[in-house]
Amino acid sequence: MNAPRNDAPPRPASPPAHSPAPEGGDRPGPAGGGTRRLTVAQALIRFLACQFTERDGRRHRLIDAVWGVFGHGNVAGIGQALVESGQGPGAVLPFRQGRNEQAMVHAAVGFARQRDRLSAQAVTTSIGPGATNLVTGAALATINRLPVLLLPGDTFATRPADPVLQQLEHPSAGDVSVNEALRPVSRWFDRVHRPEALIPAALAAMRVLADPVETGAVTLALPQDVQAEAFDWPEGFFAERVWQVPRQAPDAGALAAAAEAIRAARRPLIVAGGGVHHSEAEEALRALVEDTGIPVASTQAGKGSLRHDHPCDLGGIGHTGTEPADALARRADLVLGIGTRWTDFTTASHTLFAHPGVRFVNLTNSPADAHKMGALALIADARAGLAALRKALAGHRVEAGYAAEYAAGKERWEARVAASLTPADEDARPTQTQVIGALDEVVGEEDVVINAAGSMPGDLHKLWRARHRRQYHLEYGYSCMGYEIPAAIGVALAAPGRPVWALVGDGTYLMNPTELVTAVQEGLGINVVLVQNHGYASIGGLSELTGAERFGTAYRHRAPDGSYTGDPLPVDLAANAASLGLHVLRAGTYRELRAALAAARADERPTCVYVETDPADTAPEAQAWWDVPVAGAASRPAARAARETYERRAAERRRHL
Repeated sequence: MNAPRNDAPPRPASPPAHSPAPEGGDRPGPAGGGTRRLTVAQALIRFLACQFTERDGRRHRLIDAVWGVFGHGNVAGIGQALVESGQGPGAVLPFRQGRNEQAMVHAAVGFARQRDRLSAQAVTTSIGPGATNLVTGAALATINRLPVLLLPGDTFATRPADPVLQQLEHPSAGDVSVNEALRPVSRWFDRVHRPEALIPAALAAMRVLADPVETGAVTLALPQDVQAEAFDWPEGFFAERVWQVPRQAPDAGALAAAAEAIRAARRPLIVAGGGVHHSEAEEALRALVEDTGIPVASTQAGKGSLRHDHPCDLGGIGHTGTEPADALARRADLVLGIGTRWTDFTTASHTLFAHPGVRFVNLTNSPADAHKMGALALIADARAGLAALRKALAGHRVEAGYAAEYAAGKERWEARVAASLTPADEDARPTQTQVIGALDEVVGEEDVVINAAGSMPGDLHKLWRARHRRQYHLEYGYSCMGYEIPAAIGVALAAPGRPVWALVGDGTYLMNPTELVTAVQEGLGINVVLVQNHGYASIGGLSELTGAERFGTAYRHRAPDGSYTGDPLPVDLAANAASLGLHVLRAGTYRELRAALAAARADERPTCVYVETDPADTAPEAQAWWDVPVAGAASRPAARAARETYERRAAERRRHL
């Protein structure tokens, strides 16, 4: 495969000159600037092609491409506009054909994350089920604060017939469509009822997409008749615009207070979140911890902020964290959170940070996050804030005994990791953690490993040895089954030449395999590691712990008593992947698996490595609690016992004020 590369593209050239405008072309404007007669959809496509972001003097195209599935709500508008603008080399705005609307959003989100949120993609759908299929992807994007532009069709603004196909007839409001479902999961929502309304709507959409604090899903609902309506657009609307992405410096007073608090701490700990990656702050973090000796634990989004073999890296934190990270967290007297939202997995549902006098300092560009955990707020870009904090802490270093303590814990944990990843018998069927171990042996620093849901995120958070800032790609803000395969396509488009791995269980695969066809069509050599464990392993384990006795979590035939406890279902998911166009390699043993993974990495084709795993759990147990409420009244012994455990652990919760 190709050598490692910088994912960020060089400054792109200006978009191609506009093709001749239909219905009259250029016209003089009232101020001499001229106008161009285009449909609303044509104008939007040309506007999007002229938008750029810029950070640190490097320019990036803000909207890289448009994904689409066409129906009557967008085919004559956005569809015709894309044809009008041209496709192939030199296209004003490239088009990518998807199969499922939710999956197209996932692909766009994977792309945006790989590009550090400086470039995004758009997704267009028809009104009706195409539009409502966007909701899950929009929620994922907004929760993870990753930019994606949604362009769903909408019902007629002019109401020539009422109702039209797929129109929602609301009994108390005539202007409600199914697109209202996108409002709560969008960072910005607007409906373009008239052509001239596109100008402020499109500008507001770009502002939000480019804003590192406010970004997420942005929705412009486009009534299908308005999309096709012609209008005389001012030429200034199509001028090249550059949206600056600033690096906000910290307030001097807050910086001094944060430095004073860190200097006073005897057991400080850094929690690195996704903001470290989004800000490209990994080197700034490394420089700070090498100066100070402060250890670093990472959230799911922040893993890889330090290389796994850095002396200060303790791995994941929280419910799915490592033993040394969680042990230090329990006794930390100061916690510096960098770009983290402090989710329940990270805080172990507010049971992890147990020191009676623990204080928090939050370095983030989000005011809403900065004040969580009763923290001293250090509102700044992560890279700028770390550089300033390093200067303010010059000469400070943690005590030698504390550094020796966490170094010993890291060494013990690494021995446990090695034991979990490596089988005693390479000719036996591998466990899930040994699948991770086989992949660990094969990947290089440039590879990207993608996962989102099931039991694998916990195993990866504890066990994966991250070698590169963008190698570990876990979507755990929404933990959305079906994300992995389309996200792999987005990452492959964002970082050509990097080997990309989508790790999926059978449950996730069955949720959303359709974009495998897209990978084949686009010639994207993604690798899918398909783990067959006959059901929902993660929820099965959680069900057992909470007294629900693994009910409804296995993929099996019904037994005579009506339960799903019969023989495993005779499905062949490898054959399914092959039917969608993938090259399939089957592995029955650890040795065969390692060879198949190496062959997949060397192959330019989209490839599936299929393995059925041994159900034995060889992962280290959870190192911290997670609050999942248990039935308060039950007749079955399993639920009663689980409730006793729950009440004991819930009593350990505290509010950090």
